[in-house]
Amino acid sequence: MKVRETITANLPLAGIRAKTNYHWYVVATVCIGAFMAALDGSIITVALPTITRQFHVALSATAWVALAYLLTLTALLTVFGRIADIVGRRPLYTMGFGIFIVGSALCGAAQSLPFLIGARVLQAIGAVMLQANSVAIITAAVPSSVRGKAIGIQGSALAVGLSLGPAIGGLLISAFGWRSIFYVNVPVGLIGTTLAALILPIDQEKDQTSKGVSFDYLGSLLLAISIVSVILGLNQGNEKGFGSPYILSLFACGVATGALFIWQEKRHRAPLVDLSLFKIPTLTWGNVSGALSYALMYGVLYIIPFYFEEVRKNPSSLSGLLTTPLPIGMMLLAPMAGRIADRLGSRTPTVAGMTLATLGGLSLLLLSSSEPLLWIIIALLIIGMGMGIFTPPNNSSVMGSSPRNRLGVTSGLLNMSRSLGQSFGIAFAFALYQGVVLAEGYSPLGAPPRMLLPGFHIAFAGVTALGFFAALISLFRGKVQPLADADHEHTIEL
Repeated sequence: MKVRETITANLPLAGIRAKTNYHWYVVATVCIGAFMAALDGSIITVALPTITRQFHVALSATAWVALAYLLTLTALLTVFGRIADIVGRRPLYTMGFGIFIVGSALCGAAQSLPFLIGARVLQAIGAVMLQANSVAIITAAVPSSVRGKAIGIQGSALAVGLSLGPAIGGLLISAFGWRSIFYVNVPVGLIGTTLAALILPIDQEKDQTSKGVSFDYLGSLLLAISIVSVILGLNQGNEKGFGSPYILSLFACGVATGALFIWQEKRHRAPLVDLSLFKIPTLTWGNVSGALSYALMYGVLYIIPFYFEEVRKNPSSLSGLLTTPLPIGMMLLAPMAGRIADRLGSRTPTVAGMTLATLGGLSLLLLSSSEPLLWIIIALLIIGMGMGIFTPPNNSSVMGSSPRNRLGVTSGLLNMSRSLGQSFGIAFAFALYQGVVLAEGYSPLGAPPRMLLPGFHIAFAGVTALGFFAALISLFRGKVQPLADADHEHTIEL
């Protein structure tokens, strides 16, 4: 390690570490990883109809191209957050870029749906190394006085990736086919890998409490089984029947392994998830409301392309462009929301943001086969603006309540709640949409547009209800004041 640090200290970019504004270089580097992960999360949305037709599979099978990625993220975020606290965030972050690049290349080369899903899992392992560390790296490097602004900028990078993903994806698919949406990650990833190795700070504070204690492998396994079982049950419920023994056993398995996970964490000397963190109300309710908000956002993002292509018969290129108002709205307001949170606390912007996003979701209930495109664009823009106002203050309040030697775990929890919300939102929206259409005796692909509309209405109503609950949680959890660096062992609620 010391030899490597001596070598990197002599490289040209090492001088950046001595600058007074060095922390902004760290933020910029982390934003590359955030951009890549978000781009890959949204670029796939417009490809799902094309992939479904090319591989001649059911819609529920194609959904696993997205779900395999998100479930891997969800299951491993706390694992790598814990590992980062122990071994250091910079080496893990840099390695994540490399694995992400390899996974992306394999996705592009996939010749079958199972291979594509497997490559997406590898890609997600790289992405989880990036996401589990991003907010923790920023929190450790940035002064508390501008933490909200820095996290807001990182949120903007996420939003830029989300906003460009559908547009870039639609254009690439129309011009070069769906494989190109994965190859586009490779050059960006190479740049990010180089910058991460040269710019990111050396970890000054690592968690020493787990020295000599084995890693919580059993807890990791139980958490993964619990999450995958529940999402798999939602995904296959319409085909197998939600009352079937198979689906009921999946839900029972999810609940049982979840309970065993909590038991394991209470008894392990170095738990994967420090359950004492959930004694901090800011951290607990911030994660819950964050998960619900992303369930709303991703439920809409993954269902709306099917509306454009199946009901309105738009091509993939136009479908991608029409999806961009949502992430663009998030991108425009995220930095401003972060600055507001630095001055006023998190309660006001989080409540206002989720209320706005919920109103946007309600607007989608009026969709028809001939609805003016302007109405849809405005509805998506409102959802994105609400998410942009909500997310940075919520994230800042969660991270600001964490002990410094638990920043990696807290960041992993924050990202896990987001990915869990994304996975649940996608599975929930698809289950509602597919269930309504199948109940009418039609296939979700190729049915008459008028027979598909009720499915879309129910799906949008379901995820909008989740946003409403997120707004209520933000309202009643109290006004939160993020803490200074020295005070991370406690939480102040006003």
